[in-house]
Amino acid sequence: MELFGKIALAFEHGGIWMYPILLVQMASIAIMAERAYTLYFKRKTNQKAFAASFESMIRKGRVEEAIDTAKTQTTNNPVANAIVAGGQAALGFGGRDEIQGRMDEVLLEENFKAEKRIGFLAMMGNVSTLIGLLGTITGMIKSFGAVSMASPAEKASLLSAGISEAMNCTAYGLIVAIPALLAYAILQNRANTVNEDLNQGALKVFNWLSYSFENMTARPVQKETRTTEANA
Repeated sequence: MELFGKIALAFEHGGIWMYPILLVQMASIAIMAERAYTLYFKRKTNQKAFAASFESMIRKGRVEEAIDTAKTQTTNNPVANAIVAGGQAALGFGGRDEIQGRMDEVLLEENFKAEKRIGFLAMMGNVSTLIGLLGTITGMIKSFGAVSMASPAEKASLLSAGISEAMNCTAYGLIVAIPALLAYAILQNRANTVNEDLNQGALKVFNWLSYSFENMTARPVQKETRTTEANA
């Protein structure tokens, strides 16, 4: 209870600019919690290992089986979406370019999902600091403005009240900014790690599908050649 009393007293002394900083803090906490849950619990750094489990199926030409298996894993393994997209392109004889294009569409979307809203944390850290500085300036203006028109007996109390408002705003702005900037660095690093793991797993799948595509496209050509020789 004593802690809450001190917080309430700081808000009372900090002035009106404490409340915008509070809103920034609430938004940053929400983003940190959501991104931490997504990147550390929903998104795993096992996409290369997951993709490796499809190597045998794809190399043996069982692409449809690989697609069906991947479709059951799309929720927990984003690389499964790339396997489905690339596998469907390979079955349609679209060539390496189409396989790569279809997989790139999926990867761009998944990479965006991992990184979205993280950039707001850096912005919120800067904004909270600037609001704190604004509160400092307005507090000092209020303090010196009051002192210039006050009686000598009141000058000390008015000056201390203005300085208290200024310092409380500055302190609260920094209290909000420091965790937001730290979380930004940590979460951005995690997003980069997750995306790199996903991209490497998808690249392996692309190489396997390209190999499978070469074998599959060779069959109609050989059949057509045999037919031509028989007619001759």
